Amino acid sequence: MAAPTHHHPRTTHPATGGVEVRLPWWAVALPALAFAALMLLIIGTGDAQAATADPAIDRLLARVMALVSS
Repeated sequence: MAAPTHHHPRTTHPATGGVEVRLPWWAVALPALAFAALMLLIIGTGDAQAATADPAIDRLLARVMALVSS
């Protein structure tokens, strides 16, 4: 004897409550970091170092460029 099945008809209209999309933190951070790295490549190390006066930024740019070039 077959067990009875429950059939739920599919609705063709979307839910009225709205959809909430939650992204993980890296889904926003990684594209932002990639954009920053590409901008640094476009600017170039010589122009970027000439435009900045803070030695910490110079060290950061040098480290990023070393990571990208390896």
